[in-house]
Amino acid sequence: MILRISYIIIFFFILFSLFYLNFVKEKKIVSSKTVDEKTVEEETVEEETVEEETVEEENYTSSNILKDVKYSAKDINGNQLVIEAKEGEIDLSNKNVIFLTDVKALITLNSSENIQISSKFGKYNINNYDTIFSKNVIIDYQNNKITGDYLDFSLERNSLIASRNIIYTNNKNILKADVITMDIKTKDIKVQMYEDKKKVNIKSN
Repeated sequence: MILRISYIIIFFFILFSLFYLNFVKEKKIVSSKTVDEKTVEEETVEEETVEEETVEEENYTSSNILKDVKYSAKDINGNQLVIEAKEGEIDLSNKNVIFLTDVKALITLNSSENIQISSKFGKYNINNYDTIFSKNVIIDYQNNKITGDYLDFSLERNSLIASRNIIYTNNKNILKADVITMDIKTKDIKVQMYEDKKKVNIKSN
C-alpha cells in the first residue's frame, strides 16, 4: 500500500515538473517576441520623425520666395522710396538682400519732382535701401527719360548712376552715353564715356 502511494506521488511530481518546464519555456518565447516587437515599433517611429524633419526643411527652403512684394523707406529729410515687384526672393546668404522681378519704384522728394523707375530685375537692401535695377531700366522724371540696362540707386548718397546702353531723351535732344550720374534732389546730370577719346552722341529732336 505504501509503495503504491509512493508511485502515485512520484508520478504527480514528474507530471508537475514537465508542466512547469513547458510553461517557463513558453513564457520566455512570448517575452522574447514582445521585446522584438517593441524594438521594431521604436525603429519605425524614428524613421517617421526623420521624414517629418525633411518636410519642414523643404518648406523652409521654399519660404524665401515672396509674391507681390512692396517696400517703403524714408531718409531723415523725408524723401521716400517705394518699391513694388511681382516677385521677391530672399538671399539666403544675406537676409537683408531681396532679389526682385518686374520692378516698379517711385522716389518722392520734398524739394523736387518725383522720379519713376521700372526694370525687369532688382536687388534691394532693406538696411540701407540701396537698390540695383537691371535689364530694361526706364527712368522718368519731368519731361526727361533715361533708358539702359543697369542702374545703381542710393537714397543715402542722393544719386542715380545709370550705365550700359544709355539713351537720354528730353524735348530737345537725344543723347547716347556710357554712364549718366544724376543728383536726385537737384536733377543735375553728369554724362560720361568710358574712354576719353570717345564723345557723347547728341542729336536734336
